[in-house]
Parts: sequence; structure tokens; C-alpha cells
Amino acid sequence: MDEAPMLYIGEQIGKTTEDSIEVDIAVDPLDGTNAVADGDSNGISVVAVAPRGCLLHAPDLYMDKIAVGPKAKGKVRLDMPIKEIIKNLSLALNKNVSEITVTMLDRPRHDEMIEEIREVGARIKLFKDGDVAAAIATCFDNSGVDILIGTGGAPEGVLAAAALKCLGGDFQGRLHPTNEAEIKRCIEMGRDVDIIMDIEDLVKGNEVV
Repeated sequence: MDEAPMLYIGEQIGKTTEDSIEVDIAVDPLDGTNAVADGDSNGISVVAVAPRGCLLHAPDLYMDKIAVGPKAKGKVRLDMPIKEIIKNLSLALNKNVSEITVTMLDRPRHDEMIEEIREVGARIKLFKDGDVAAAIATCFDNSGVDILIGTGGAPEGVLAAAALKCLGGDFQGRLHPTNEAEIKRCIEMGRDVDIIMDIEDLVKGNEVV
């Protein structure tokens, strides 16, 4: 999403031999580019590897996302109203609504959602950059965040889903094209922009690292 040089979808790397193992690789050499440039924290390098055909080939556009840790797995969905999401989360985590912390990218596109969260009474923790690390944080009790919601890069969504699958968390995403060219790209890649993809749609099977 930040126009950095990267591997293209379908690019073959490595030397092929008769006994070669075919895998999918998703990589973000720097999740949190601005944070690193500003001397801030939480910039990470991320790579996920899985058997061939297991990682979604996500187009380079936006994705609506929701991520939670193991205790809330299966309790929330991307298409739920904010009020219901936070209520279900508070029950799953055995916390009061006022103790629930929602994290999301600090972007104007999230202003309306921020207001909804404030009306419900939950806490908000905004971050400037790097939503893979923020999604992973939902799996750790000492991270200070309980759920990630919002819109970020689709390739980063696949990486986050891979990490949460390894950690026992949950993730859902829905592609969010912003113009006709992006819609056309999704169609050409066989991607439905209207469906919510569960973690198994993004990362198939259990052989992912």
C-alpha cells in the first residue's frame, strides 16, 4: 500500500529441483514504515510461509479488518454493529465495557467508528502505522488492547491472519476497493469484494509459520 518495491503475486523465487517444496510466501519487509522513519516503536519485519495454495493472494488495496485474541475467538464478526461487538467481547473476556480497549489506525476514515465506540463507553487506542503488530497484540493480555477494528492494507491482513492463526486468535477481513480500477483488479483476480473472509479463507490449514 505504500508503493514500496516488493515481490509480485505469483513471482517464483529460489532454484527449482525435482524434490523442491512449493510454498506460499507473504512478506512485509517493514510493517510500520512511518514509525521507523520517525524513530518511534513497533516497526517489525514480517514473513509468513505456508504450503502452496494456502495463503490468499490479496490484491494491493484496502481491507476492512477485525482481529481478536484466543479468548474471543468466534465471538465477534466484522458485520456486527460496534455495540454488539464490544458487548460480546466484554462477555468473552470477562471485562466491563469500560475496560475494553479498541485499537485502530489513526486515520480520518475511522472517525465515525471512533464516535460509535465512545458512545458505547469502551476505550480507544490509536496507532499511526503498522496494523500487523497491532493485530498480533490482541493475543497478549499485557498488550493493553483487546481488539483491532478498521481498514488497512489487504496484504497486511493476510500476514496478520497468519500470525493470529499461529497464536490461536481470530481474524476476518473484507476487501475494500476505493475506485473502479481496484474493483476491476479484484474481479480479474477472482476476489469477491462483498464477502467476509474468515481466517480459514485467508490462511488455509495449520501448516503456517
